[in-house]
Amino acid sequence: MAKHPRKKQRLAKAAASDVQPLGSAVSLADDAGKDDEERRLESLLFGTHYEPSGDAGRELVVSDDEPEETGAAGEKELQNLLDTDLFFVDDGVGRDTSAGARETVGPQDQSSGEESQENSAEEDVISDDEAAENSYGDEEVQAEPIPNPSPLAQRQTQRKAPAWTDPDDTTLEVSLASDTRLRKLRDALSEDTVGGREYERRLRRQFEKINPAPDWAAAARKKGRSVAAKRRRTSSSASSDSDADADAWPELLSSTNGVVAPTRKVKLQVLPQGTLAIERLRDANLSAKTEGEVKAIQFHPSPQVPVLLTAGSDRRLRLFNIDGHTNPHLQTVHVPSLPLTNALFHPGGTSVLLTGPRPFYYVYDLQSGTALRSPRGLWGTFGGPHAGAEDRSMEVCAFDPTGALLAVAGRRGHVHLADWRAGQGQVVASVKMNAGVKAVWWADGRLMSLGEDAEVYVWDVGERRCLRRWKDEGGFGSRVMGGDRAGKHLAIGAKTGLVNVYGPDGVSSSGSNRPKPLKTIGNLTTSITSLRFNHDSQLLAVASNTKKDQMRMIHLPSLTVFANWPTSSTPLGHVTSIDFSSGSEYVAVGNNRGRVLLYHLRDFAPQ
Repeated sequence: MAKHPRKKQRLAKAAASDVQPLGSAVSLADDAGKDDEERRLESLLFGTHYEPSGDAGRELVVSDDEPEETGAAGEKELQNLLDTDLFFVDDGVGRDTSAGARETVGPQDQSSGEESQENSAEEDVISDDEAAENSYGDEEVQAEPIPNPSPLAQRQTQRKAPAWTDPDDTTLEVSLASDTRLRKLRDALSEDTVGGREYERRLRRQFEKINPAPDWAAAARKKGRSVAAKRRRTSSSASSDSDADADAWPELLSSTNGVVAPTRKVKLQVLPQGTLAIERLRDANLSAKTEGEVKAIQFHPSPQVPVLLTAGSDRRLRLFNIDGHTNPHLQTVHVPSLPLTNALFHPGGTSVLLTGPRPFYYVYDLQSGTALRSPRGLWGTFGGPHAGAEDRSMEVCAFDPTGALLAVAGRRGHVHLADWRAGQGQVVASVKMNAGVKAVWWADGRLMSLGEDAEVYVWDVGERRCLRRWKDEGGFGSRVMGGDRAGKHLAIGAKTGLVNVYGPDGVSSSGSNRPKPLKTIGNLTTSITSLRFNHDSQLLAVASNTKKDQMRMIHLPSLTVFANWPTSSTPLGHVTSIDFSSGSEYVAVGNNRGRVLLYHLRDFAPQ
């Protein structure tokens, strides 16, 4: 069958007009770097003559790697052209008229376009292989550098892309005035037609007006925005933070303090009188009870170390981690040669002093976990010229607030001062009272001692002299003395069960010989054996071990006794020792049955 005459005419006209591709003029003439597929594609697009070469069985290998540079001019002549300059797909909607997508059409392209419209059925048919070749050619084209986007564009790119978009939304036109159901979407009465995107936005606005977002969704969105803002601030201040971290490293590495600072704060408030918010917890020593009477209990002086020690008549020191729940047992130290009657934490919190009715003592190091006996005693040696001055007991003793000195009550009114700066005590000085020593206490760097004759002595340790001496009011058989940490209150308990509470005039180094007590507490009728102030001087606990359940909690600002605790059903037993934790969150009560009752004061609980 003869060829179509119009096709012959078109080929002849195309050859006569010498149609050029959109690249260089040399690209059609130079066939050295072109294969059969590329030349066949050029013939379909531009009407050039196509003659297959002899390599009929050669295969085309498509690779994602970048092509290697061979130096041939034919391989690089189209690499700087955009895809829009090489191909154009007619989708029926119309070409983009933006500045970046406009193309300049020459006379030759117009004539080619007219001829292609005349015979579109024969010219616009491209096989699947040719489409694959087109995609391969797109990979080889180098893209132009993209300018830095604006902040708004960056935020838009960070959002999650939609799963599908309808291309007709940009060309859709909706009349709001013609439909009665859509009139509510208008912003003005005169408004009628809106675009597809605006119509979608107004539908969403109407839906959210009828069905507002729930609180959990609004909170999640707010949290997401705050997290994004925090990330932006973190990235912007990364350089400044690195400099600050570099400055903080030497300070951090030069200290042995805790790395994580406590984030909880204690509520600062004045306790109400009359009612005490208290609840019982699991016993502090439930995991390891004392066999016999609990002689002494004390909390660690540091608020970061929730440790409680107990010393009992079974000659054992036990340490517990007080967490308010399980209170696990940490350590037990058995001292067979020393009947323990007193145990004290060093003010630095590094060791525990164990004393009793013996002329020697033990020091338990918390860091190494070892207990060391005093090698020579407080006086340097046993016996010799100081044998008469040596005492056979160290039951009554107290550290000064710095931990440098230890005051030990001796016989016949002597109070020995031991230097404790080296971790081992040795007597360096002594002061003498007119009667036997019943109690010692430190207040504002001054030593205070209580005698059997109910007289209180205030000593200047540096000069070894008595600054003041005064007698406890109504004192008969005064035997217990203690004060608060601030040195503003002093309490003295007697055999009669009376407790005299003094103010600052009883602690000062000057004043009358008979200061008046703020109040005398007479709620107990048996001999006072224990008393303790809490950390902020709002509570005072007094107890007696003569009778069962003899304990009272006193509200110091009003000098009244709490009526709601303890009650007749509180299982206190014979109370032998009392102590508050460093923040008064807990109060521990030891009794003669080997139990240490633990109570939680809710008014001092951390937030």
